[in-house]
Amino acid sequence: MFWKVDRDSGKEMTVQLAEAAMLLRRGETVAFPTETVYGLGADATNTEAVQRIFKAKGRPSDNPLIVHIADREQLSDLVNPDSLTSEHRQLMDAFWPGPLTLVLPVQTGGISSLVTAGLATVGVRIPDHPVALELLREAGLPIAAPSANSSGRPSPTLASHVRDDLEGRIGGIVDGGATGVGVESTVIQIVDGQLFILRPGGVTAEQLQAALPAIRIHEPEQEEVRDSETPRAPGMKYTHYAPKGYMHIVQGDKSEAVMAWIQADIHAAKARGESTGILTFEERAGAYEADLVIACGSLAQPETIAQELYGALRRFDQEGIAYIAAEGCPETGIGLAIMNRLRKAAGHRLVRI
Repeated sequence: MFWKVDRDSGKEMTVQLAEAAMLLRRGETVAFPTETVYGLGADATNTEAVQRIFKAKGRPSDNPLIVHIADREQLSDLVNPDSLTSEHRQLMDAFWPGPLTLVLPVQTGGISSLVTAGLATVGVRIPDHPVALELLREAGLPIAAPSANSSGRPSPTLASHVRDDLEGRIGGIVDGGATGVGVESTVIQIVDGQLFILRPGGVTAEQLQAALPAIRIHEPEQEEVRDSETPRAPGMKYTHYAPKGYMHIVQGDKSEAVMAWIQADIHAAKARGESTGILTFEERAGAYEADLVIACGSLAQPETIAQELYGALRRFDQEGIAYIAAEGCPETGIGLAIMNRLRKAAGHRLVRI
């Protein structure tokens, strides 16, 4: 089923989301918008429903899922209430609803073990999107929801992206328009009084530090999780967000040197007979030549890069681009999440100039 939801339609939206919520209660999967990306939701307490997520996405079963709830009262059914510290509550006050996922000790029997990939913890968040919140309230369930894309592909920021990847493999799609942040939530875990960013995202390290000035914050390391390990959060182990063509990142302190290297690299690829693409920014797009040059937001407004990133990666596929050079951006603020996604999309192929 497909519902195109107008947030201003009031009663009509409520009826549409009631239908989608009914599917979720029946154990079906429903894609829906959040403020980050579109999620593919299923009842987190129903193992058969959760299995449908993994099957539709082709997702490895050792990759845990984030659980979405409508309000903090639902936490008591999901996590050990004794595990919540004053720091957890400060983060909830500051960033919920919003793009922050807290990894907490799971309540025994509260949700399917498939959601946690057998770990003793679960990631939980309250999304900051009116359609998502209304759907969660209507369903009355904790909803496990990874991004609504085929595993490994760029995450969807439009309902059309979901259709491209999953139509015919899921129960329904709620079209609530374009998402806002454009990259997934930040996933954090507090251990021994220290905060570890397991996956950078819509809440920046700087914002976390401002909310908890006395706590030490550890940014994610670049090393991948070993094959034998279960990742503590989504996006830590497997290649994600990747276009179909070969892509690498070029990064350096001097923009002129980076641009010259990229253009020479693209000319060489063109001479080999490959279709070529460049992922860059509004400030520099006019200086490049390739079969497809995409200006992905502005360096002056890095949040626009995050908003446009996944759509840009999908456009390279739509145009059949085989060889892509992507400019890196500064790893401050939301740039940390952007570069995290770019590295994974490029299979960690990075050239430093």
